[in-house]
Amino acid sequence: MIAGIAKTALTALCALSLHALATTASLAQSEKVKVGLTNVATDIGLFVAQKRGYFKQEGLDVDFTTFDSAARMMAPFAAGDLDVSAGAPSAGFFNAVGRGIDMRIVADKVSTPPGRPSQTLLVRKALVESGRFKTIADLKGLKLANSAPGTAAWGSIYRILQQAGLSINDVELVSLGFPQQVLALSSGAIDAAFPAEPMTTEAVQKGYGVKIVTDAEIYPNHQIATIFYSGKFATQRPQTAVKFMKAFLRGVRDHNDALDEKGMFTGEKGDGIIAILNEFTSIKSADFYRSFPLAYCNPDGTLHLESIKMDFEAFKTAGMIQSEVDPMKAIDTSFLQAALKELGPYKKQ
Repeated sequence: MIAGIAKTALTALCALSLHALATTASLAQSEKVKVGLTNVATDIGLFVAQKRGYFKQEGLDVDFTTFDSAARMMAPFAAGDLDVSAGAPSAGFFNAVGRGIDMRIVADKVSTPPGRPSQTLLVRKALVESGRFKTIADLKGLKLANSAPGTAAWGSIYRILQQAGLSINDVELVSLGFPQQVLALSSGAIDAAFPAEPMTTEAVQKGYGVKIVTDAEIYPNHQIATIFYSGKFATQRPQTAVKFMKAFLRGVRDHNDALDEKGMFTGEKGDGIIAILNEFTSIKSADFYRSFPLAYCNPDGTLHLESIKMDFEAFKTAGMIQSEVDPMKAIDTSFLQAALKELGPYKKQ
């Protein structure tokens, strides 16, 4: 009997050892991918791919680093400290491409079809209630916060002001990360802001700001943010780059499956995605994410190229582009097409 127990224990120990060796081997074979992001709701494709193990299934060990704006990712991204970044095409990005730095726009992260805004112009509630602010033209002379100069969000502000007969020089632009914009509205340090979700709804629910207009209303189908690959990642690790794209698109598709036609979370699938948002973002409330339509993340990763060109021309008009560069030179959809060849076109589940 004792011999039988010893044999059973030895078998179990061997099984555990084999499992440990297999796990160690799996980890050793995993490819590290360093990703920069801003931890906003539209990073959901990345969050889902990480949480549900889609990156891991592709043999990837993905490490997230958070920045307060996409523009601030550009320096470490250009230096090769990041393989992938998620944020807005910026003047800084195009200037780097113009200097010969290989960085590529590879897929959609978020765009703004009608009814699915990404960012919203907020004006401090006290200014609205006092009558100081009545129309967008009343932004003249006010202090307006944007995440950073020369971003796609800056392009939205450019058009908001333009449609009111104002120029970008008619307001005092202040660079603040999205969470800091909410705090600055609450203290009166700024008069208006242009945050993304979940910070937009947070500022409104707490009574700091009033919604004036969304980017989807002013600038429909704006390519507000994208997925970028570094040239080193794209050229030296192309198979890994395709695997990353497949996992990312699976995450985006899960997100789309959880939304109704208006972009609101619905059913058990909605509950699952909300739980992931609560884990990865600063908001820890299920009801919060059910209170507004989510911005549109294209489940096939399709880019609005005309929008990218329009933003580039706005940066150029404002004197932000320092050298001759073709903005389309930075577009590379080869990894997206390779991933779609394996995944097929999106069909809502």
